[in-house]
Amino acid sequence: MPSLKSEIRTIVVEAAIVVIVGLGISLAANKLSPRGLALSRNYFPRGTNQVSAAPRPVQPAPPPAAPVPVQAAPGPAGTNEPSESGQISERLRDKGLQELKLNQVKILFDDPRRQDGRLIFVDARNEDDYQESHVPGAYELDAYHPEKEFGTVLPICQAAEEVVVYCNGGDCEDSDTAAILLQDGGVPDQKLFVYGGGFTEWEAAHLPVETGARNSGINSQ
Repeated sequence: MPSLKSEIRTIVVEAAIVVIVGLGISLAANKLSPRGLALSRNYFPRGTNQVSAAPRPVQPAPPPAAPVPVQAAPGPAGTNEPSESGQISERLRDKGLQELKLNQVKILFDDPRRQDGRLIFVDARNEDDYQESHVPGAYELDAYHPEKEFGTVLPICQAAEEVVVYCNGGDCEDSDTAAILLQDGGVPDQKLFVYGGGFTEWEAAHLPVETGARNSGINSQ
């Protein structure tokens, strides 16, 4: 009876024969086939698995645009300070008051409603200035001594459709004070206006003025 070692040797020899025969058949078939592989060719040259293209550079994002500074309208002589008119407008706006310019006041002065009391002018200067000259038909209301006229002027302004308050204009704030007194007395904001240029601008434009008491009929121009 053959030994175990002898059987293993026989199996190894048979396996080697099978491999050699199979390899021979494969080589013969590869040579005869039109699609056979050329055994001398290197199908895996060195470096074929490396990426040859250079990486695309990343462009940096452009910096954000700097904000454009907002400049105030230049005042006289090209300065950066707002003009006197601009300062008046800003002051009244900060106080919640509506401003009228000269051309608007002239239109209201010629409005027929002024004759029947539906459109009222109020002079906020002191009594001496009022007596010297004022807008014809304007009511006197001293902004710092209102106790004399306030009880009379307030209900008239409440009943009117529009009320125009003025003082000397410019940096004079008497008209602002009088308008706020009327606001506090119940005159609606939407019908209350302040003439920013004031009586100084009115006189400089050579518009009608009245001296003495209201409706005295005495005109100085």
